Amino acid sequence: MASLAGLMRPSLEPPPHEHSNDGSHPPARPRRRRVRLLLIAVISTVALVVAGIAGYALYLERVVENSLAHQSLLPPEPARAPGGPAPAAAPARQAAAGTALNVLIVGSDRLPGDTVGRSDVMVLAHVDRDRSAVTLVHLPRDMQVAIPGHGSDKINAAFALGGAPLLVSTVQDLLGVHIDHVAITGFEGFKAMTEALGGVDVEVEESSPGFARGKTHLSGERALLFVRERYHLSEGDISRGRREQAFLKALMLRAVAPQTIADPRKLAAFLEAGAKNTTVDQDLTVDRIRDLVLQMRALRPGDIRFITAPISGFATRPDGASINIVDTARMTQLGHALAVDDLASYPD
Repeated sequence: MASLAGLMRPSLEPPPHEHSNDGSHPPARPRRRRVRLLLIAVISTVALVVAGIAGYALYLERVVENSLAHQSLLPPEPARAPGGPAPAAAPARQAAAGTALNVLIVGSDRLPGDTVGRSDVMVLAHVDRDRSAVTLVHLPRDMQVAIPGHGSDKINAAFALGGAPLLVSTVQDLLGVHIDHVAITGFEGFKAMTEALGGVDVEVEESSPGFARGKTHLSGERALLFVRERYHLSEGDISRGRREQAFLKALMLRAVAPQTIADPRKLAAFLEAGAKNTTVDQDLTVDRIRDLVLQMRALRPGDIRFITAPISGFATRPDGASINIVDTARMTQLGHALAVDDLASYPD
């Protein structure tokens, strides 16, 4: 350090005074130089670290941007026929909701031989205006609801009949809320994301073949078996929804765990697996996703709430299909809570 200070000293500058035997004239100038050089070294190191983090973040953003697919998933604005009545419009955003967001997450399970994907997982993610809480509303696939232009049917039939736009219209009519964005992820995407993280640990509340009660580790293939099961569960699709919630929470916690964030390869593999198997609406750009993630960076596990859309019972249709009967009064209450961003007013 002293030799480096000497190199930095102008050649015409007289040498500093040495420390005298009587303690006078302390060597203040060399000490100041050493402190200055130390500060320069620290600042340079911090700058390199920040530049590295920024470069890594840019790389991850490009991974997502190059893999994520965009499509027209939201229903178009209805056209008015000449001389006809005004068409029914989507529910308007309530001023009380502020910047709160409603994102419909669809898990499309296309099995071998299927020509149309099935929406076996439907979750409405509500992000509050302060970006401090997320409520995940599970929409049971067997709920009998009104599907615009198609009469009454199970809610997952909307996706088969008209894709994401019709499903969005159906959910908007059911809850009376405006849906801002849509994300569709294939079940293979859940499998790939789970494998990229090295598996996840979930708590099995209800046993089924291959899954005993208690904590268990799910690899990609076992994760699919876990979330697909419903025939051996006590409440069928309702119980399956609880498993989906348990799996999604485990996946989220694993993704933001320190061991994942600190492993560039694992984190990049997870993001790439998710992006490659996900399609979002045209307005959900990578920039908006990045901004939303940054706004929610303080989110903790306790800030995530799970709700199952209310049903009043089960029934069998004349064609023999098992259905869930919607609890209309509580559904209206849930819809209002979502519309005005006041989920605290809705009891579990």
